[in-house]
Amino acid sequence: MEFIYNGEPIRLDIAISKQFPDISRSQAKDIIDSGTVFVDEKPQKASFLVSKGSKIEFDYISKEPINAKPEDIPIDIVYEDDDILVVNKARGMVVHPAVGQACGTLVNAVLFHLGREANTEDVRPGIVHRIDKDTTGLLVIAKNDKAHLSLAEQIQNRQMHRTYYALVHGEVKENGTVDIPIGRSQIDRKKMAVTEKNSKRAVTHYEVLEQFEGYTLLKCNLETGRTHQIRVHMAYINHPIVGDKTYSTRKEKWKLEGQLLHAKELEFIHPTKKEPVKFTAPLPDDFNKVLSLLH
Repeated sequence: MEFIYNGEPIRLDIAISKQFPDISRSQAKDIIDSGTVFVDEKPQKASFLVSKGSKIEFDYISKEPINAKPEDIPIDIVYEDDDILVVNKARGMVVHPAVGQACGTLVNAVLFHLGREANTEDVRPGIVHRIDKDTTGLLVIAKNDKAHLSLAEQIQNRQMHRTYYALVHGEVKENGTVDIPIGRSQIDRKKMAVTEKNSKRAVTHYEVLEQFEGYTLLKCNLETGRTHQIRVHMAYINHPIVGDKTYSTRKEKWKLEGQLLHAKELEFIHPTKKEPVKFTAPLPDDFNKVLSLLH
């Protein structure tokens, strides 16, 4: 969320609470203390005096519901039964509505597919995990409360296994693990970063599948599920993902619309059948095209 402050000089926490009545001053201070509030693109403390014309940006999920309306948007359904829906998300699709984008998301498409009415109670009906807008691949969606609880518990207990394929810059010589904490960047609020401040443990295991001149195809398994985790970790070990305009400064010659990162395999215990299920999704066309050119 962001706004331009137009009043007399005032403390940052007070400016936020005045702009958003549903945020108390103490809540504003907590948000600021988390390191995610930026004034004119610089992180500031609650006591910082905001002047007229300053742009204030911060992360906050409003208590006000977002009306997610059903929309007739095509989705690639991999599997469906009475409890779950497994989809292969296309590149460019946001998973769930947020402030500034209440339509065109996977949630809107799912509501239409399931024949449900506009949803104001939960902006993420059935969504138990997500992938980035420009990452492709598998997501499982719960169709009822029982399935939602089961899947959420499996994620929390690290019983859901998610495997990604990534094409990265550089020649990775051997398999490895990145066990480095990730938190909100203190420089750019829209990015995550390897940092000790306000961070959480993040673990990514990677395996070399194929090497090319200047590139490597990796299989990555998430032990944790932090925002942008694979993208941040690969950039940290100096092997950023091809096409990642946020975390890579490397030049790429294929004019890609997003990073070549694909959630290829998804494995978990079925909420009702109590049996392990595994789903796979083929690499998208642009990913296959680049691999063919490298071959």
